[in-house]
Amino acid sequence: MLEAIAGRTTYLSLLLENPMALSQLTQLCAASSWVAVQLKQHPILLDELLDPRALYDPLDKAGLRAILDVRLAGIPADDLEQQMDRLRQFQQASVLHVAATDIVTELPLPKVADHLTYIAETVLERVLQQAWDQLVARHGKPGYHRHGKLCDAHFGIVAYGKLGGYELGYGSDLDIVFLHDSSGNDQHTAGPKVLGNSEFFTRLSQRIIHYLNTYTAAGVLYEVDMRLRPNGASGLLVSSLDAFAEYQRLSAWTWENQALVRARVVAGGEEIVRQFERIRSGVLARPRDAGKLRKEVMEMRQRMRGELDKTNARQVDLKQCRGGIVDVEFMVQCGVLLWSDGHPGLLAHTDNLRLLDAFATERLMPADEAAQLADAYCTIRHYINHLALQELPSVAGNDVLLDQRTVVADIWDRFMGEG
Repeated sequence: MLEAIAGRTTYLSLLLENPMALSQLTQLCAASSWVAVQLKQHPILLDELLDPRALYDPLDKAGLRAILDVRLAGIPADDLEQQMDRLRQFQQASVLHVAATDIVTELPLPKVADHLTYIAETVLERVLQQAWDQLVARHGKPGYHRHGKLCDAHFGIVAYGKLGGYELGYGSDLDIVFLHDSSGNDQHTAGPKVLGNSEFFTRLSQRIIHYLNTYTAAGVLYEVDMRLRPNGASGLLVSSLDAFAEYQRLSAWTWENQALVRARVVAGGEEIVRQFERIRSGVLARPRDAGKLRKEVMEMRQRMRGELDKTNARQVDLKQCRGGIVDVEFMVQCGVLLWSDGHPGLLAHTDNLRLLDAFATERLMPADEAAQLADAYCTIRHYINHLALQELPSVAGNDVLLDQRTVVADIWDRFMGEG
């Protein structure tokens, strides 16, 4: 850390003149090599150590939006480089607040995940707004005609995986998909430089990805994974809602329906949210053959374990092992696909903990089993989060969290053996 700032007297002076900041620095670096690396790579974060009250008080969504407004105020609309750097500094500082609070106060796992999710959502909202404003200034708003009426075209960012399920961890990438609702006739922007809507939304998507995963002097915002879009890596960068709905109805594999359990719109207008939820609900609530579904879920789980599980005679992979995190996720996803037809309340949630609670409330799963799964899931994920704070992979000795993994494995055998 000192080597990194030795030539920058501003930071040396900050630590010399602020004993409290130096105290926070030593405490956090002693507790977490991940924090130490973040501070070494981005010394500007040392400013966050000056006020311990703010450092150990992560902001809610409204607070994050307000802080980001302040950080971006005054930057010219065409200064893309400075905008990107400020966004990165905001994200890094906000995550540091969460990590510091987690280290010092043992922040409950759901709170950690919520705060990290709020940060990502705030970033995505702002990136979409800035990219949209820049393109509209050049090409005008996209629109289309349907039944003789001029309609505005809308765009949304759909989150899957950890972001969709309010379960982000330190260093998580973002699983996202881009959708728009343009259809009908005369699909183009209003000018001055007219673009077809398909081209407009493709450029918008490219600009968002550029904002997020381009490396600058301030680092990277988020790594982005878009393999869950229709047709995977070979599919279009952005899809219309009509095409997305058709793919989900006619071509999607069971594992893609499972992924849809944790999908939700995280940036975009209310119209996109409404249309996406209608499609999602229709796909998830289709009647399914229980035996066939369980067979397909188990086959995919076995395939994943064969390809990804790092468990061996010396260590256990806490995500992919038998009784690990993914077993809980697959049971929850299987339950939603099995039961949503008769229990539409399940469609209101995308996170595993609320869904497990809903399974118990609806008497779809014994309450004690749902509670045991939730407890095991939280305990294992909490352990993985703290491995991440030490820059360690999600593996541990074979006896680590054995009780929790045994509980999950036993419930898996009963759950998948039914029907």
